[in-house]
Amino acid sequence: MEEKTWESAAAATGSGLDLAIVIATAVMVAAAGVWLVVARRKETRKPDNDDGEIDGRVPRGSSGWPLLGETLDFIASGYTSRPVSFMEKRKSLYGKVFKTHLLGKPIIVSTDPEVNKVVLLNHGNIFVPSYPKSVTELFGKNSILQMNGSLHKRVHALIGTFLKSPLHKARLTAHIQNSVRRSLSAWADKNNGLVIYLQDHAKQIAFEVLVKVLLSVEPGQDLDFMKREFEEFMKGLICFPVKFPGTTLYKSLKAKGKLLKMVGKMVEERKKEIEKRDDPIDAIDVLLRDTGESDGTRQRLPLDFITSNLIEMMIPGEETLPTAMTLVVKFLSDNPVTLAQLVEENMKLRMRKLNSGEEYIWTDYMSLSFTQNVISETLRIANIINAVWRKAQKDVKIKGHLIPKGWCVLASLTSVHMDEENYENPYEFDPWRWEKPGININSSKFTPFGGGQRLCPGLELSRLEIAIFLHHFVTTYRWVAEEDEIVYFPTVKMRRKLPITITPLAVEHLL
Repeated sequence: MEEKTWESAAAATGSGLDLAIVIATAVMVAAAGVWLVVARRKETRKPDNDDGEIDGRVPRGSSGWPLLGETLDFIASGYTSRPVSFMEKRKSLYGKVFKTHLLGKPIIVSTDPEVNKVVLLNHGNIFVPSYPKSVTELFGKNSILQMNGSLHKRVHALIGTFLKSPLHKARLTAHIQNSVRRSLSAWADKNNGLVIYLQDHAKQIAFEVLVKVLLSVEPGQDLDFMKREFEEFMKGLICFPVKFPGTTLYKSLKAKGKLLKMVGKMVEERKKEIEKRDDPIDAIDVLLRDTGESDGTRQRLPLDFITSNLIEMMIPGEETLPTAMTLVVKFLSDNPVTLAQLVEENMKLRMRKLNSGEEYIWTDYMSLSFTQNVISETLRIANIINAVWRKAQKDVKIKGHLIPKGWCVLASLTSVHMDEENYENPYEFDPWRWEKPGININSSKFTPFGGGQRLCPGLELSRLEIAIFLHHFVTTYRWVAEEDEIVYFPTVKMRRKLPITITPLAVEHLL
């Protein structure tokens, strides 16, 4: 049918189309010739630095089609059950580090954990973040995703220190427990024996917790408004960078404007009462209290800067964390032996708490060793953050590979996690692999939270939240999951939001 349509169109336009095709072909051939000459000159050019120490060629690879490069192959692999196939094919041809051309940019792709480690550590700020235009449009130049140097270190350290403080860990545990228990009790009231879509509920829990941590907003109208506008805002992260009325980017920017107004008002009000408390209760307090002594500026962070970055910090509550919570249930559903051992471990903790009458604390959840192994394996195999994108500020040589100034580097975290050299049977969900010697979560071969200066400051919070959710879920319900599959592009998620049928555990299971 499609071929017939094209034939009819060609016949209707007659010789005019033939002439257009000839002209277009000639232009493409000429453009391709110029493009190839320029590309080859870039590969063999002298380095920009004066000392002449860096020399060599960029890694081998293909630049693909003129203008398009290899973008279509890259995107197509994301719609398969094996998204790393794009990397694997080229790695087999050119090695673990190779060149390509994606999204209109020349790019060096690294599937080598040692090269990735250098890029992530980024000594001397050789590499700076590089993101699609739609992202830069949405977040602006002061975004924590794009900021670099001392300002980034300052904000990163402030949030990281706050989340790791013993006082706040106790508060975090209570916040997460309250949110999880509230959701689970609602399931029992409304959905006993009926289907629920776990991904939606995971998003509700994760967003509620994160907004509480950042802004101290409780469930209610304000939270509902923020979640609705934030969902609209997130749609613009991966879209065509066109902001005419009606376009996705335009709607996303409008939603961001509403969020900026609401959060900005909260920041302004909090500033007036900041001296009334001894300890910060959330991220607003932390950022408002900082005096700039850590980076020597002795300047407080501007209120609009704080507001904008607080909104950006909500992303894990809408995307990465709920995805991990959903996928861990998916993998457990598909692996009954794993589920049985996890339930046994968590039931022992539940009974111990029931018998003692003690409240749960942070260490209770983090000491569930098999549960933490299940979380690690989920993060490894799901690869929710599949790569980091950086741009070279100058010519740099890593393990003999020349990365020219101005070129992007894609450090593929997925490829490292799914490489047989790093993990035996990498496509097999095997939490017991984390009990083997030489495999640990602090290795450069395991980077679900990034690494180096930009290591996610909320990594412990993420593990805690998943562990709390799992503990109360598996000790409260049994479930049956419907058939569903993981989609890897443009972001990782379940195609059908993981429908499950839940049944509350009988009382005798707890005795």
